[in-house]
Amino acid sequence: MNATESHSISFRQIHLEDAGRIRYRKFCELEDREVDSSEIGKGYEDADGTVIPITDEDLAKLPLPTSRTIEILAFLPEDRIDPLQLDTAYYLSVNGAPAAKPYALLREALRRSGKVAVAKYALRGRERLGMLRVVGDVIGMHALLWPDEIREADGVAPDASVTVRDKELDLADALMDTLGDVDLDDLHDEYREALEALIAAKAEGRELPQAPEPEGGKVLDLMAALEKSVRAAKESRGAGGGAEVTRLPGGKARKESGGGTAAAKKTAAAKKTAAAKKTAAAKTPAKKTAAEKTPATKTPAKKTAAKKAGAGKTAAKKTAARKRTA
Repeated sequence: MNATESHSISFRQIHLEDAGRIRYRKFCELEDREVDSSEIGKGYEDADGTVIPITDEDLAKLPLPTSRTIEILAFLPEDRIDPLQLDTAYYLSVNGAPAAKPYALLREALRRSGKVAVAKYALRGRERLGMLRVVGDVIGMHALLWPDEIREADGVAPDASVTVRDKELDLADALMDTLGDVDLDDLHDEYREALEALIAAKAEGRELPQAPEPEGGKVLDLMAALEKSVRAAKESRGAGGGAEVTRLPGGKARKESGGGTAAAKKTAAAKKTAAAKKTAAAKTPAKKTAAEKTPATKTPAKKTAAKKAGAGKTAAKKTAARKRTA
């Protein structure tokens, strides 16, 4: 039984002038007349144009052992199967009560071994390759393409002269970390939903939904594009956790965690300087009051204040020098 179903929206071909259905009719080229399905058979066209008729009886006589059974060839680790070969998925069911025990035996053997079975079977007039694996309490089968049906990827990869810099990889790593994990069950076809909304709006005579303007222009700065993707990913996930990307002078970028950025260090230093100034200002009136009560301590208090003021100027100079260095 088919394990998947398509939710794609199908369209009909229509005549633009009056929305009439466009239909394809089957005509015999020799008799120039329309024929029905009962008059249509199979034929193989040879290289010289000769057509060789092939009947269902001819196909039934072919020595095909998999015409009624699934022939298991071997048991392999699942990672031996190239994902490019995976095709349509099916669920296998038991054919009557006598098949229940061997079905359960094969299912549990596959489950305990952690392997998959490679098999041959026949479907729609041709022999096919399949992979059997456990899916919950049933045996699932993925149709496999034959190895010679997988094309070579010659000429598909970009030019070998293209190089990727470390800082670009750092940003790519930051983007992957920021995107994080995803629950595949939460994913859905947004295009199909938009198409359904469009059809409903046209059917009810409502205003059609407007699509957002696409971002135009050609990407010229890969680093800027990566940084923009990181920011967008962080915003979509609430800017929680994840890696920080700091833009460095000269176009460099690095990945840092938590509050260890240069901006955070400058902010902390500024807060400490402001707190120190407030503390010094709060202490000054108390010392002046003590000096008024005890004249003998007036001169040392002024010297101390002078020293503190000098120290404050020195600290200010050092702070200014650090800022200029930063």
